[in-house]
Amino acid sequence: MAVYVDASSYRIGRMMMCHMAADTLDELHGMADRLGVKRWFQNKPGAPHYDICKANRAKAVRFGAVEVSRRVLLKKAQGCAA
Repeated sequence: MAVYVDASSYRIGRMMMCHMAADTLDELHGMADRLGVKRWFQNKPGAPHYDICKANRAKAVRFGAVEVSRRVLLKKAQGCAA
């Protein structure tokens, strides 16, 4: 079981963002709580995830999140939704 972050980089306002997914929703929400991010949960059909800023991505990696490509993250998110 793990939490995953991708390396995508897109802008929302002044923030550079990426995605965070996990093997389970409990792990995903737990990491979001640990990072102190608001529950800006994207409950997309087949791809539940959080959009997180680059600073929180770095924290997530320090807390044990696995860095993966966007393609791998999408596969992990699809498994979480099942």
